[in-house]
Amino acid sequence: MKIAVLPGDGIGTEIVTEALKVLKALDLNLTLETALVGGAAFEAHGHPLPESTLQLAMASDAVLFGAVGDWKYDTLDRPLRPEQAILGLRKNLGLFANFRPAICYKQLTDASSLKPELVAGLDILIIRELTGDIYFGQPRGRRIATDGHFPGSEEAFDTMRYSRPEIERIAHIAFQAAQKRSKRVTSVDKANVLETFQFWKDIVSEVGKQYPDVALDHMYVDNAAMQLVKAPKKFDVVVTGNMFGDILSDAAAMLTGSIGMLPSASLNAKNQGLYEPSHGSAPDIAGQGVANPLATILSAAMMLRFSLNQPEAASRIEAAVDTVLSQGLRTPDIYSPGTNKVSTREMGDAVVKALK
Repeated sequence: MKIAVLPGDGIGTEIVTEALKVLKALDLNLTLETALVGGAAFEAHGHPLPESTLQLAMASDAVLFGAVGDWKYDTLDRPLRPEQAILGLRKNLGLFANFRPAICYKQLTDASSLKPELVAGLDILIIRELTGDIYFGQPRGRRIATDGHFPGSEEAFDTMRYSRPEIERIAHIAFQAAQKRSKRVTSVDKANVLETFQFWKDIVSEVGKQYPDVALDHMYVDNAAMQLVKAPKKFDVVVTGNMFGDILSDAAAMLTGSIGMLPSASLNAKNQGLYEPSHGSAPDIAGQGVANPLATILSAAMMLRFSLNQPEAASRIEAAVDTVLSQGLRTPDIYSPGTNKVSTREMGDAVVKALK
């Protein structure tokens, strides 16, 4: 089982180090190969996704990814910014389905920004389509407008688009996931305003007829955002487009107490996947040993389950994370009075100890 390890920038190297420590403690037959990506790759090779890194990712069974980005790169042309690396990996690997579970561990109920009774037992799975929508739509760019209400003014534009096959395949993924859970799917759209999402709604409804055992409801994205903070436990599986999924999954992260607890998996049709924490590179805290590695460790567990066919090993990691939380160990982002504040490394060591 070959894993491409791409730590990236900021806290990426710190959190990936702890995830690798946990993987190695499982004593599995894993081949790990590390490469540069993001700002670190730009510094070394002049591009955030060098060809050698891309080829390694494509030749691997899975990619364990840290995070990319730093404010110092914000002045670069967009194709050279660190964040373009993750978009390039998604496109070249055909990663179309992003799984972002939002689970509130019972030990962290008080860490959530919502009342404990609203989040206790929370278990949501947000499934985000990754390769369509406005992030990849063409045409896009800037120009001097010669028509419209402001002739001669400068304008910028991005095109929102989806094809039928793209919507059908993500809908099937969502319904199949729901069959293994509580058999409920909420499709989030903006069909009242956007033709693209009326198309989305129609096709998801068509696919839903093939899954009579799964209840389907539709919700506008603004209402979905409101319901996430009003009554989050009403959701089970949420399926939505690229941009809405990006926003809603980050909002759902805070229901769990910290975005530092949220893993994610991005899969293609062959179950080859890229696994990364839902948070970013956090350059403001990089190198301080205070980052929470649990999202990355839990992403490694998802990698074992979805791409490497090692569900028992995945369950062992998840149980170990539950154990360290029960022991009262907390990185600063989830710390509360009465618990024990630990560093990034100490949290990783504790998970390894719990595994053994």
